Amino acid sequence: MGVSNNITAILNFVALLASIPIIGAGIWLASKPDNECIHYFRWPVVILGVLILLVSLAGFVGAYWNRQGLLAFYLFCMAVLIALLLILLVFAFIVTRPDGSYSVPSTGYREYRLDGFSAWLRDHVTNSGNWGKIRTCLADSDVCAKLTQNYITSDQFFAAHISPLQSGCCKPPTVCGYNYVNPTFWLNPVNPMGDPDCLLWNNDQSVLCYNCNSCRAGLLGNLRKEWRKANVVLIVAVVVLIWVYLIACSAFKNAQTEDLFRRYKQGWV
Repeated sequence: MGVSNNITAILNFVALLASIPIIGAGIWLASKPDNECIHYFRWPVVILGVLILLVSLAGFVGAYWNRQGLLAFYLFCMAVLIALLLILLVFAFIVTRPDGSYSVPSTGYREYRLDGFSAWLRDHVTNSGNWGKIRTCLADSDVCAKLTQNYITSDQFFAAHISPLQSGCCKPPTVCGYNYVNPTFWLNPVNPMGDPDCLLWNNDQSVLCYNCNSCRAGLLGNLRKEWRKANVVLIVAVVVLIWVYLIACSAFKNAQTEDLFRRYKQGWV
């Protein structure tokens, strides 16, 4: 195995390692309650990570056993996968850039407005056609039940940094002026006309505020928060992959040159 192929094999091993955090980020995203209820958001990152791992493995085998056809296949597929990962990163950055959150005085959490998020997220995630299934999925989860387990007094609850999903779906909007009984049970609103969601609140634990716009906004807030965290890992991984790919292209050309020179030398001798 020539020097260039040695370098290519090492680079493919690095690319293989770089695929692991991508897969890990995808699994982390897929495990979140909100992503469990939005099926087409769950697996794109995991699938890309697995494909990068398999292509890197093919490139490693091609370099180690000097299979030029396999190396060419690796370079083509890796270019496509890096492009797809970059498109996913740019798209995720654009659609998660708007932030619909606003602060609530004397509380540790924030609340969320649906119109503060990107139109694409509102149209594709929280539209009426999708929301029925998502609402049922959220109601069946333990997102709100965890609040009653973790917080007992009102002081504990109002000081808590609850998730956007819990803020939007598990309690009524603060402007309604409901009186706290426990995190998912509220009575006697002072300002029931302060927000359309005030009239949609229901203490039935299977209803709560799952029909509210604040719940839709909370779901988008959760998605935004999680994807922006995952993007940090993906950006680092894609930088490493681009660096590896450019060096691998150079090493592949050098390997071809070495092979051509060796054949010429053998023929000359």
